[in-house]
Amino acid sequence: MPTDALSRVFAALADPTRRDIVARLAVADATVNQLAEPYRMSVQAVYKHLRVLEEAGLVSRPPGPQPRPVRLEAGAFDLLEEWIERYRRRAEERYRRLDRVLAAMDQAGEHAGEHDEHEERQP
Repeated sequence: MPTDALSRVFAALADPTRRDIVARLAVADATVNQLAEPYRMSVQAVYKHLRVLEEAGLVSRPPGPQPRPVRLEAGAFDLLEEWIERYRRRAEERYRRLDRVLAAMDQAGEHAGEHDEHEERQP
């Protein structure tokens, strides 16, 4: 199992059932039984998915007697957002550099065309 927090989050979200649980918890907190309802799996299997999500910091369950609500934790998404934004900014900067290079090439081509026209007019 991955040891760093970001790897744990990505590993937890790699499973479609866990992504679905996260999507449902984004709407509202739910008990384990409520989360288990739409799936063709045991409540125990849902607990296993929740354990992975908890270890990744994506969900939490307060201590106390059952039924306990499962809550989505925003902190793990902040970690994902920071990682994604870092690479989005790098990609956008590469595209801006490419746009500048293409614009410079376009201007150079226009100036070359003006020079050619000027030469054709001279006797």
